[in-house]
Amino acid sequence: MVAVLITVFILGYFCIAMEHPLKVNKSATALMLGTVLWTIFVFCQNIFQPGMDSDAWHTFIGENLVGHLGETAEIVFFLLGAMTIVTLIEDYQGFRVITDKITTTNKKKLLWVISILTFFLSALLDNMTTAIVMVALLRKLIADQKERWLYAGMVILAANAGGAWSPIGDVTTIMLWIGGQVTTVNIIVKTIVASLVCMVIPVLIVGATLKGDIERPHDASNEFEVPAHLRKLILIMGVCVLIFVPIFKTITHLPPYLGMLFGLGILWVTSEIVSRKYKKNGHVLPTAASTLEHIDVPTILFFLGILMSVSCLKVAGILESLATGLNGTFGTEAPGFFFIDLIIGVLSSVVDNVPLVAASMGMYPLGDGAIFDVNHPFWEFLAYCAGTGGSLLIIGSAAGVAVMGMEKIDFIWYLKKITLLALAGYIAGALVFILMDVTLFEKIEWLRNLA
Repeated sequence: MVAVLITVFILGYFCIAMEHPLKVNKSATALMLGTVLWTIFVFCQNIFQPGMDSDAWHTFIGENLVGHLGETAEIVFFLLGAMTIVTLIEDYQGFRVITDKITTTNKKKLLWVISILTFFLSALLDNMTTAIVMVALLRKLIADQKERWLYAGMVILAANAGGAWSPIGDVTTIMLWIGGQVTTVNIIVKTIVASLVCMVIPVLIVGATLKGDIERPHDASNEFEVPAHLRKLILIMGVCVLIFVPIFKTITHLPPYLGMLFGLGILWVTSEIVSRKYKKNGHVLPTAASTLEHIDVPTILFFLGILMSVSCLKVAGILESLATGLNGTFGTEAPGFFFIDLIIGVLSSVVDNVPLVAASMGMYPLGDGAIFDVNHPFWEFLAYCAGTGGSLLIIGSAAGVAVMGMEKIDFIWYLKKITLLALAGYIAGALVFILMDVTLFEKIEWLRNLA
């Protein structure tokens, strides 16, 4: 039955990776996969716990389901709050406060501005939302489609690199932060330089080939404009509540999702008051309630399904066996664990990085006798590799898939034009991380043990 569980999981993985050719949403596949795995597992008492009676077995299953559902719910509610806040800012055109400041038409200068802005914006928002915002901006800045594709490709690289070093930037880093594998200051200090190098190297390569100015499209938009002071208000409040979340966790030691939901509550009340007081020419400003109607719920359900799938493999002991095999091949000391993370990063360009990181967390649990304890370089390098490795293919990250859908970028075009750039950045950033860990953090104990 172990072989059956593994086979079902691999088939589910395949369907998720082939979402677009199969034309079946990966969220549906993930939900089915999670349910099927636990259903198979519940009938495997004689294999996994042969000495346990039926009632005790079902109690064991129930306790594990509730426990893992609670851990998964922390991530799901965190993402739900974050996505609602970001979408509300977008609904209020808050990001225009930033994007309207971009006036340059020089190709090389614009590339640097877009990439740096994407890098740091992705550290506050999630990389998919950042990519969507930046592509919407590119449509206002660049008329030629193929030229815009190049900048959109660089947005994908910068968004994934920017999300990797922030505890609230990329979903995988959020998972490691909420799971307790990394702490706020530690993940920032250890990975920001490597992530920056991962972004800068492709920009330097592409920038060397760009000359002249871009042609801007004719703006014929009749979109209702939110008053400037309200755009600024919602943007500032939204950014402040996102920054508040890690501060809340540090002060209270409560789960981050509580801080996120508290911040959402503050912004929700503000949007209700603003919407009630401002009405013009039949236009009503959005509230958090109306924003909830068009957030990306399928993505949230995908996380729910895939994390519950991985939890089944963990309870069945399959992940522990996999960890033992990897440890035997590469070892648990440097440089062995660096190779494990690098492999996971490359795999994340083909298979979604969320289940890969979830599997890694299950393979190497924290607690007494943990192989990789809190703030071990394995976890920080995993955050970097899983976050940036997805850039190797356009289907390898949420940011890539979002841009692919918006701009209709061809898979083969991305493979020819962007993949080698992404690989150069990925390897350069990885080497920088390893060198810094071996030569700097390993020798300065207080940096290695940052809280």
